[in-house]
Amino acid sequence: MNETPSGLAPDELAAWESFIRMEEILIGRLSRLLRADSNMSASDYLVLVKLTEAPDGEMRFLELAKIVEWEKSRMSHQVSRMVKRGLVAKRECPEDARGAFVVATPLGYKAIQDAAPMHAQHVRRLFVEALTPNQLNTYARLSQRIMEHVKKQAD
Repeated sequence: MNETPSGLAPDELAAWESFIRMEEILIGRLSRLLRADSNMSASDYLVLVKLTEAPDGEMRFLELAKIVEWEKSRMSHQVSRMVKRGLVAKRECPEDARGAFVVATPLGYKAIQDAAPMHAQHVRRLFVEALTPNQLNTYARLSQRIMEHVKKQAD
C-alpha cells in the first residue's frame, strides 16, 4: 500500500479528506443558517443546549468545558460573551471557592427554544435527508465507534 506525502495510504487519505470537507461544509452552512435565523453562533447554541439539558439549567464551568471538548480559556471567553448578552449567568460554587457554575437565564431558555425548531429543520434538510434510514443508522454506529476509539486513545 503506497503512502501519500501525508503519510496516509490513498484510501485512508480519501476517507479522511472527504470526512473533513463534509464536516466543514455542513457545520459552516448550519452555523450561517443558525446565525441568520436566531442571531446565535454555533457555540452559543451548543452551550445553551448543554445547559438547558442539565438539571436546573446549570453546570459546573469545567464540566461544561469537558462535555463540549473545549479548553478552559475558550469556554471562559464564550461564557463571558454570553453573559454580556444575557443568555447565561455565572454563579459561584459554595463548596469550592475556585469553582463556578454557568446557568442558563430565562433569555437563554427563550433563545434556545426559538432556535431549536429551525435548527432541527436545517439538520434534517442538509444531513438526514441525504441518507436512507439504513445509512443514517450505519453513520451513527460508525461515528459512535470512532468516538469510543478516540476516548480510549486519550486514556
